[in-house]
Amino acid sequence: MTAIYQDRTLKALSLILSYPTHALQKAMPEIGAVLASDTRLTAAARRALRPLVESLAERDIYDLEEEFVMLFDRSRTLSLNLFEHVHGESRDRGSAMVSLVETYRSAGFDPATSELPDHLPVLLEFLATRPPAEAQAILADAAHIFEALNARLARRESSYDAVFKGLVQLAGTKANSDAVAEILAKPDDDPSDLKALDEVWEESEVIFGPDPNAGCPQVRDMLERMDHPTNATAKVAAQ
Repeated sequence: MTAIYQDRTLKALSLILSYPTHALQKAMPEIGAVLASDTRLTAAARRALRPLVESLAERDIYDLEEEFVMLFDRSRTLSLNLFEHVHGESRDRGSAMVSLVETYRSAGFDPATSELPDHLPVLLEFLATRPPAEAQAILADAAHIFEALNARLARRESSYDAVFKGLVQLAGTKANSDAVAEILAKPDDDPSDLKALDEVWEESEVIFGPDPNAGCPQVRDMLERMDHPTNATAKVAAQ
């Protein structure tokens, strides 16, 4: 059996975009070190990630949880489910989801989560196990989504925007400006207008965001995979 490739930076970004936990906070020094040492990111991109890493490590956990929910769970325009931004609730989304699941299965990847397969932390965890050229190609396909999310987060003055700037760089391509503009043309929702947001979500047949019965991501297990991939819960067949 050959060794399984692990991209520690993609794994680290997957963790940063996961729901905040005490375990994640304790892991932030290691995660920050991984990001600070990756020369695929420009020095400016690495500096931009530092405030987010420090915030996740030091701030009150309840404040971090509230911020995460308001940004990514209560706002469809910032959803971490990527197909939301290109397919919405169209039938094309179902086909794209099936195709992505088949891609995971063909690689022997079994994500230990209740999230949808297009959930960005899940996708990044998968890409962290793939050959660099393949991972970069998939990131490039989503570069316009990353660019749009970066713009929306920057508009809200959120330090999470640095993650998406980094992902665009790792994609190794310039995002299509027309595709970015199409996403940004959709009206940005107001996470403080809970009644309006509830009405929007009730119209959807797809459940987004963390499953309240599933618990928080198993950060310690995910960190262990960064150094011991053979013990991974997400099983990846040797290539």
